[in-house]
Amino acid sequence: MRTLLELIRIIFLFFIVVGIITFVINSIYLKIGITAEKYAGFGFIAAFVLFFVLYRNKWQFSGWYKGKGRQKLPKKLSKYLILSAIFLLLLPPVLNLLP
Repeated sequence: MRTLLELIRIIFLFFIVVGIITFVINSIYLKIGITAEKYAGFGFIAAFVLFFVLYRNKWQFSGWYKGKGRQKLPKKLSKYLILSAIFLLLLPPVLNLLP
């Protein structure tokens, strides 16, 4: 039962957090003159990666599931994933400048 509750919690957090991050990213892109529809995939993937890092390093320890396999991501991998997400967020403005 705890596993099912944790799965529901993950889904709920995913839709809320990724939805908010994607909305903010698309709003920023629109304000600087980038068509959000054309580059929406980059923002969604970056939001998903950030959610994954947040969940694995912070939120998984405050949930209902208490089984095996609960450990933080290695610091090097966390940094790599966060830098990848930042790169994905900065890519649409650069691609928009290219002809």
